[in-house]
Amino acid sequence: MGPNGSGKTSLIRCLYRSLQATKGNVLLNDRDISSYSRQEIAKKIAVVMQEYPPDFHLSVDEIIQLGHLPHQSFFRSSSSAEKNNEGIILQQLDLDHLRHRAFSNLSGGEKQRVMIARALIQKTEILLLDEPTNHLDIAHQLSVLKLTRTLGVTVISSLHDLNLAAQFCDEVAVMKKGALLTQGSPHEVLTEALINDVFSVNSSADLHPQVGSLRLSFY
Repeated sequence: MGPNGSGKTSLIRCLYRSLQATKGNVLLNDRDISSYSRQEIAKKIAVVMQEYPPDFHLSVDEIIQLGHLPHQSFFRSSSSAEKNNEGIILQQLDLDHLRHRAFSNLSGGEKQRVMIARALIQKTEILLLDEPTNHLDIAHQLSVLKLTRTLGVTVISSLHDLNLAAQFCDEVAVMKKGALLTQGSPHEVLTEALINDVFSVNSSADLHPQVGSLRLSFY
């Protein structure tokens, strides 16, 4: 978490070697990430960034199939088990009715959910998400974040919504001016003093009466 320009996206890019870290090392399973081949990384890390090519001349179903590429040829037909898994993911992300639509004709929120579905098809142990709730309405924001909690994988995500982070994240890391300021549980980190220092707004905190997570109000 952090203000615009604090380095969140750059950090995520370093984590999957799209950018080279200028200081320090990125370790994946105690091994420097620079020693992995691109295919090895793709088998371990799935990524959903904020941007995607605007002229993707593929259908939703064809983009979903790209998630299999690290493990198989794009031209090999999916097995019945893989097709069943694809169907479950499409239903979970409310995409089943769109699978034959052209990706370029979708709304921003629909495109975002398609790219998340492609990443889930990839079946990796780490999922990197850069603003996954961007463009999504509140119902789909909640469904996507609830789904990530059930995957049984490590999820590293940048988020702007502090309340969503407080509700769904085990830990939050706050960045400021390109540096890590603090990291810990939402209750430990998201204090009134820190929010004022990092985001220059006043806040108050209590517990959400329904879900029990930290709830923040801003003024």
